[in-house]
Amino acid sequence: MSPKFRARTAEEPQGYWREMRPPRRGLPRLGLRELWEYRDLALILALRDLQLVYRQTLLGVAWVVLQPLVAMLIFALVFGRLANLPSDGVPYTSFALAGLTVWTFVSTAVSAAATSLVEDRDLVTKVYFPRMLAPVAAVLAATVELLITLLLLIPVLAIDRVVPPVQVLTLPLWIAGAIVLATAVGLWLSAANVLYRDVRYVLTFLLQAWLFISPVAFSSSLVPDRWKWAYNLNPAAGLIDGMRWALLDGPSPGWELAVSVGSLLVILVSGAAWFRVAERVFADTI
Repeated sequence: MSPKFRARTAEEPQGYWREMRPPRRGLPRLGLRELWEYRDLALILALRDLQLVYRQTLLGVAWVVLQPLVAMLIFALVFGRLANLPSDGVPYTSFALAGLTVWTFVSTAVSAAATSLVEDRDLVTKVYFPRMLAPVAAVLAATVELLITLLLLIPVLAIDRVVPPVQVLTLPLWIAGAIVLATAVGLWLSAANVLYRDVRYVLTFLLQAWLFISPVAFSSSLVPDRWKWAYNLNPAAGLIDGMRWALLDGPSPGWELAVSVGSLLVILVSGAAWFRVAERVFADTI
């Protein structure tokens, strides 16, 4: 049965309505074609999220610049100067900001995606649309902040006299990878947050723990070679290293990148499948 509503026919009595439920047997279908058909709605939801975020803020868009900038300065002082951590031969400020560019976006997008369904409970319970659009739209809205942070890199690299190498042309690939990662984790957490409301209470802790095990403040070169395969099971590690390679001519991604990509694909596919299974009870649970 088509998921879209249709007009009532003459044979159907007044007040006729249809109840639409996903199939309960067999493997869940990801519904990518349906997502594409509703792409305009995803853009509308993303624009709405942007307006809600900045409508009543004191700093507005300036906060998008201040957050990674202040974090960069703190990291440069604590980890670069006091702890004297290596930065792959480039100034630590540029090193830190390249990592923060990926991390700030991922953490912001995942947080927004995780709460997207609960915040749109009226929409979820009263209107039909592919539920997966809610976390996807939240990630799309956060992508604007990612682009602004990338612009911040230009003056910082100029001050540090860092000339981007030719592999800067691969930058769109790493940006796309960060978007896919935020979407994959957001699917898992958004569905879990509907079913288990204590997810929102542990979300901050989970993101902080993820930050410290990702190479944002330190270089992946500090990880022993025999453990790099396990370390790169964290897909953020491969993305951050790739971003630094593209912007700062850092160490080129090796075989470890394949581990990160494989892990990312597993999280994405399993997250989408889990979401489609869990959405069967969203309207009753939310």
